[in-house]
Amino acid sequence: MATVERPTVLVVEDEPAQREVLAYNLEAEGFAVTSAENGEEALLLAEEAVPDIIVLDWMLPSVSGIEVCRRLKSRAETRGVPIIMLSARAEEVDRVRGLETGADDYVVKPYSLVELMARVRAQLRRTRPATVGERLEFQGIVLDSETHKVFRDGEQLKLGPTEFRLLSTFMEKPGRVWSREQLLDRVWGRDIYVDTRTVDVHIGRLRKALCQFGGEDPIRTVRGAGYALG
Repeated sequence: MATVERPTVLVVEDEPAQREVLAYNLEAEGFAVTSAENGEEALLLAEEAVPDIIVLDWMLPSVSGIEVCRRLKSRAETRGVPIIMLSARAEEVDRVRGLETGADDYVVKPYSLVELMARVRAQLRRTRPATVGERLEFQGIVLDSETHKVFRDGEQLKLGPTEFRLLSTFMEKPGRVWSREQLLDRVWGRDIYVDTRTVDVHIGRLRKALCQFGGEDPIRTVRGAGYALG
């Protein structure tokens, strides 16, 4: 069965017990987790492999969570990654400061793990909807990531696992041009070596699958740049 790659959460927390509890619960919810115990490590990890979402503690040694957030939001590669700030500071002025620095959400300690998981999913629903079971639609194409079914104009399409992941990537951001390298990272994973020409082969298969009952090819080739949906 085709599956959508598990979303990656970067947990940045200097308290080992808190870090372990967060990682354990996120993994139990189906997320892939990477952890950092300080701001420098968090910035390095986010640069090496851009996560889908970051859970970031405000009070970190050396580089504070606020500074980590500011730097990540100033980089083009990580600007769009949602950041949930964790803090014991409950004052409105602190919450406003956290959000103004670029944090997408602000959770006051002590927090409910159930609520935090819900907030993580809410942010991912906005940025990577296919990973949280959302139904995606674009110009008659419907991708149901929960049942792993794809329809076009009411006809169910047969797609291989790789083509399903490619389509879900395209449908999360219609119109965006993806380079072959970006598609390799998102669909195949950073740790797997695959020739960029493999992307072209699977794009060809996806095109064929999308047009198996007729209709125009919805995938656009952008010369020298990559591919886009629509």
